[in-house]
Amino acid sequence: MEGNVATLKTRELEDYFERIVRTREGDLPGRRKGDEYLSQTHALYHGDPAPWALTPKIFDKDMTALLKEAAERMYGIMDKVTRAFCSDASVRAWFRMDPAFSDLCAMDAGYDCQIPLARVDIFLDEDAGSYTFCELNTDGSAGMVVTDAVCQAVRMTPSFEEFASDHPGFRQYDLCGSWIDALFETFAEWELAHPHRTEDSARSDSGACVDEGLYAPQSKIYPASVAIVDYSESIDLEDAAHFVDLMRQRGVVARFADVRDLRIVEEEGGARRLCDAAGPIDCVWRRAVTGELWDKPCDGRSALIEAAQEGLACIVGGFRTWPCATKTVFAFLWSQAGQSLLSPEEQSFVREHVPYTEILDESTQLSRFAEKDRWIVKPCGGYNAVGVVAGLDVTEREWSQVLARAAAAGAIVQEYAQQYQTPCLRGTLVDGPHRGEAPKGLVDDLGFAPASNMEGLYLYRGRFAGVYTRVGFANTIGEWTSRLNVASFFEE
Repeated sequence: MEGNVATLKTRELEDYFERIVRTREGDLPGRRKGDEYLSQTHALYHGDPAPWALTPKIFDKDMTALLKEAAERMYGIMDKVTRAFCSDASVRAWFRMDPAFSDLCAMDAGYDCQIPLARVDIFLDEDAGSYTFCELNTDGSAGMVVTDAVCQAVRMTPSFEEFASDHPGFRQYDLCGSWIDALFETFAEWELAHPHRTEDSARSDSGACVDEGLYAPQSKIYPASVAIVDYSESIDLEDAAHFVDLMRQRGVVARFADVRDLRIVEEEGGARRLCDAAGPIDCVWRRAVTGELWDKPCDGRSALIEAAQEGLACIVGGFRTWPCATKTVFAFLWSQAGQSLLSPEEQSFVREHVPYTEILDESTQLSRFAEKDRWIVKPCGGYNAVGVVAGLDVTEREWSQVLARAAAAGAIVQEYAQQYQTPCLRGTLVDGPHRGEAPKGLVDDLGFAPASNMEGLYLYRGRFAGVYTRVGFANTIGEWTSRLNVASFFEE
């Protein structure tokens, strides 16, 4: 095939890959191989390989630099908003939270990094090199396990082997391993600020029990035990199992713990420890979404909060990550209060890349949003795309009803961002509900269909860490709209 990798750009590289797949008539052997590989990993969906696309995202150096800049500039804004929320009562009032919940979200986490884990979702126009933010995610950010696995599945296909022989030098980010590095780095920062802790609560590079594996985190202070904490009905247990395995490979006692199983225990010497049924916990990766924690009170939640308040365990994420994970945050950035926090450059960045967003209430003139195709409604505190309605998906009459309900509930209305489409071929050959099948009218003879793209840009302790791409065939991209998980490769 013709082409020089030095002159190709992202979309041209992806088109090149598409031509290889078409020449191979859909690469059925490669797709079977990918499904077989995924079935042996933690990247599962109801016991079967997670829905995946054979066609990957292939980012050249310039596009990778653009994604890194977009992510890290937004993180700088998120950091400012979080610090202002914690220090300024007027900012906390702007977010309209329950006062007790607001106080929880302002609690000191015991280390300086405000948001250890974030994923900022964008709609990227690969032709123009422009982008619009969709939403911001913090502790509940997912997709690392499936992305790492799907990248490996695509690499195994004859189509990718041919692409790599013509265009070598494309790598993938190690999303899972580098997150554990960041998790331990956050624990180390916290541990140094809590010298009263018991000797067995942390391990260092002087201890033979620590195995770094393939990674070299900046700090060699490891927690003795880590619990990934969430509600068992809300977390992907396969995801949790994968991270548990990786931490155990480094010599760390790790497990999943349901929020409800947490408690504070006083040991013989009088030391108080956060525990679950399996024993003491020195570091918590709070995978539970803060809003869900508040909605599901229990003794375990109280124990988790007490552990954070008293410094009994490192709670990675603390609770102050929630303001920037709310749908309200974009409305705040557009408000006078939000703009006053930002530099002129940051104000311009928001106007250019953040869709106009407004909180609705009973006094809002809803006629301003009557052009339904221009708008999307989202709940202020929702997560996992629950309750999101795009004007494009409903009739005029239904849209009026959606707006009225949104105003009564204090939801937000947001300018609808046009989604960029690329030809997509479903990789998985497993059929069933929500398996990423495109509507029959969109599919060509080989199974390709135009799919809307969404890129999630990971930030670990404020540093760009990789991309979680998913595609779909509806006006919203989510689990219930048959999305596909997509591999992402980056020019070295």
